[in-house]
Amino acid sequence: MGLHFGLLWLLNVYLEGIHCQGVYAPPSVRIIHSGHACNIEEERYTERVYTIREGETLELTCLVTGHPRPQIRWTKTAGSASDRFQDSSVFNETLRISRIQRHQGGRYYCKAENGLGSPAIKSIRVDVYYLDDPVVTVHQSVGEAKEQFYYERTVFLRCTANSNPPVRYSWRRGREYLSQGSDKGVEIYEPFFTQGETKILKLKNLRPQDYANYTCIASVRNVCGIPDKNIMFRLTNKTASPNIKLLVEDPIIANPGDTVTLVCITSGGEPTPTLTWVRNAEGLPKKSVLNGGTLTLPAITTEEAGVYSCVASNNVGNPAKKSTNIIVRGMKKGRFWITPDPYHNDDNIQIGREVKISCQVEATPPDELQFSWLKNGRPLRSSERMVITQTDPDVAPGTTNLDIIDLKFTDFGTYTCMASLRNGGIPEISIDVNISSTTVPPNLTVPRGKSPLVTQEGDTVELQCLVSGKPKPIILWSRADKEAPMPDGSLQVESYDGVLRVVNVSREMSGQYRCQTSQYNGFNVKPREAIVELIVQYPPAVEPIYTEIRQGLGRAFTLTCRVLRAHPSRVLKYEWKLGTRLLTVGDFNQRDETEYHVRALNREGYGEYTCDITNEAGAGRCTFLVTGKAFQPEFYYDTYGALWQNRPRVYGFKLQWTQMNPGSVDRIKAYRLGIKQTGQQRWWEQEIQQEGNIERGQLITYNLTELIKPEAYQVRLTPITRFGEGDAAERIIRYSAPVNPHWSKYKFHCSFEEEAICMFSQDKTEEFDWTRHSAATRDTKYTPNTGPSSDRSGSKQGFYMYIETSRPRVAGDKARLLSPSFSVAPKNPYGTVSTNPTYCFSFYYHMYGKHIGSLTVYLRQKGQTGPDASVWTLSGNQGERWKQARVNIHPKSAFQVIIEGIRGNGIEGDIAIDDVAIEEGECRDPPPIAI
Repeated sequence: MGLHFGLLWLLNVYLEGIHCQGVYAPPSVRIIHSGHACNIEEERYTERVYTIREGETLELTCLVTGHPRPQIRWTKTAGSASDRFQDSSVFNETLRISRIQRHQGGRYYCKAENGLGSPAIKSIRVDVYYLDDPVVTVHQSVGEAKEQFYYERTVFLRCTANSNPPVRYSWRRGREYLSQGSDKGVEIYEPFFTQGETKILKLKNLRPQDYANYTCIASVRNVCGIPDKNIMFRLTNKTASPNIKLLVEDPIIANPGDTVTLVCITSGGEPTPTLTWVRNAEGLPKKSVLNGGTLTLPAITTEEAGVYSCVASNNVGNPAKKSTNIIVRGMKKGRFWITPDPYHNDDNIQIGREVKISCQVEATPPDELQFSWLKNGRPLRSSERMVITQTDPDVAPGTTNLDIIDLKFTDFGTYTCMASLRNGGIPEISIDVNISSTTVPPNLTVPRGKSPLVTQEGDTVELQCLVSGKPKPIILWSRADKEAPMPDGSLQVESYDGVLRVVNVSREMSGQYRCQTSQYNGFNVKPREAIVELIVQYPPAVEPIYTEIRQGLGRAFTLTCRVLRAHPSRVLKYEWKLGTRLLTVGDFNQRDETEYHVRALNREGYGEYTCDITNEAGAGRCTFLVTGKAFQPEFYYDTYGALWQNRPRVYGFKLQWTQMNPGSVDRIKAYRLGIKQTGQQRWWEQEIQQEGNIERGQLITYNLTELIKPEAYQVRLTPITRFGEGDAAERIIRYSAPVNPHWSKYKFHCSFEEEAICMFSQDKTEEFDWTRHSAATRDTKYTPNTGPSSDRSGSKQGFYMYIETSRPRVAGDKARLLSPSFSVAPKNPYGTVSTNPTYCFSFYYHMYGKHIGSLTVYLRQKGQTGPDASVWTLSGNQGERWKQARVNIHPKSAFQVIIEGIRGNGIEGDIAIDDVAIEEGECRDPPPIAI
């Protein structure tokens, strides 16, 4: 930008303050589309259907107005974050989905809110079009069996294809298209229950000519450019459904680490079936190796056991399926329990009584499990007094019992239960049980001082139950409230030492915990149990956690810190500080809050105030940042005609803003305005003085000039008070011509400065076109007494549209300029258009020359059946000056404006137009209209 820009900057400082409470406005919103679209359909003027092909890029832009600048959010449900897409909502103007898929179709909502009035919501329905490859399946109904396979049989060829929109099917035999009634042996129909998704070709009592190539063509009629798709099936006298064989045993029993190979072969079927493998109706293990119909499972594990199925399909009849069960050997969970004499009411082991030792192991496969017993390391055989049973009918499989009848002193010793699998391959499990005079049932107690157990949130705590007896059983921990889960989420936790260790205790873990003896590894007697109470203390929870308070000097304010909950609920004290300086302390009595009052704020009173509320577990803290910083400015994005052309290489921008909550702090003395080209490092800064108080809603304007086309600029605006700099606001200014063919607060304006001419278009059915030109480049050598010498603003560099009436034009030739299409905005909450919406259409015209023909304006409405309605016309020489025409129009649906120029009787008949505008409401003092 350099020194030249800096000098011009100082020369062009212009500050305009307008008191305008009406600047604040609730949001309005509309949705426009870009990217790929097959079709856009209007629905009742406010809703649209956007059709896109699967795999293309969806791009929707939400254009908003309103001040302050509304926050924008895209969702797939109105007003909430549920049914979010792409993992989250989109919080910017443009919603972009690359390679859109069918499941991403639906109604998308753009919601804009700025805190004023109700949020503005618009929606658009996105319809994703696709056509999958069709699939043909063949079925048969069997009549009397004859020599030939399909003789006197009826065959059904079923064609299906997934699509949107609904698919249409056609059938071809060889090169001949088949239709209903074209062949007596052929019938074509759609099953009622498929809702058009299936088309069936029925061949009744097969004939020799029916053995042929059949092609099903699926079509969505080239919608979205989706081509037709087809599939061919060859029907022969050998066509048959698949048959397969499994060359394996069922079940297959393997040891861990073995390599298992499954072989599946086809034994019939035409066309040749395709073979696939599945496990438990799911996918195969990752390390599986497939080679045709052979599946290899290297180094198999117990997790990879299950039912494996070979499935063969050739689209004829139903797929063939054969399965085998792979069982991987394994043993786990070796446990024992001792049952005293069941015939006497005594939990102890006594001489002369009966005692039973039970041993349980989980084994796969269970029928290979075998047990043996040892006493003091020597094999033990079943006898009249030592009865060994392999399975207890009252207990789960995998259990062996040793009944010792009439216990003698010599029976004391170590009994070992040995579990193994009959075919080996798995290490044995050995379980030792000691029976002696010291073998006694368990007793359970809670150590002194261990209940209630008081701890603090976040600590690690150990709950303990002491168990005596020999042997010591497993201890089971659970919550006394049976519905409450344990800290790890389970309902029950096993402990071998009677200790339950809880890490990072939370307040939700407070309560009673039950410990009880298990029958496992101990006596099979009535469980002993005890209760341990856990009390979790936590510091006070307070509000607010953090609050920023903005205040001007000399003002009074109050800070309040409130206790929400705490344990123990007896709060000891509160303590207020400013920074590190102690302000006040005190005890809580009956109230649940404490306040600190500032009567008149001075400079030393700015800073961070903290309130600590303390109990035995710690402190909860409220933090208040008291500052005199001004809030940020709020840029006004809805400025009409914010961009304008200054000279051919530069442009200007009318920067407008309001001040957020200007009365909350000291008076804003000035704004520091910084500007730089995007991508550059250097900022140019200017301090703009501000006289007097700024009111809420007051619109402040500053004209930026000498901005270089087509560069974009970053603008930063910072308010300044006695306190210092406030919060800065930034925005990007991008160069663009005043092209906005849609409503922006129901205004449209076009001065034809850009080649795009605001999306106006030429009517190619007429004899010639309107021409965009400027007086600086227009050659008036041949027609010096006609046409404008500048644009409407007086600039020779400015552009306008005109009709060139020189040869080869002849009298009566027409040129018609068509505006973009405008939607009529609904005026009531039900989305319907008011009975007589009124808009003011205005433009400037220049009709100078002795051969001037006529200039006419027409209104064309969507859905109209008659000719375009003329709303304004004028003929003849109107002098060498620009004049304005204004006319009220009353469209009832989407509309276009057509501007028609007709050549007069000679070449001095150029007609020009400029500054075309459409605005909501009636025209102010419209001039007389000659029609």
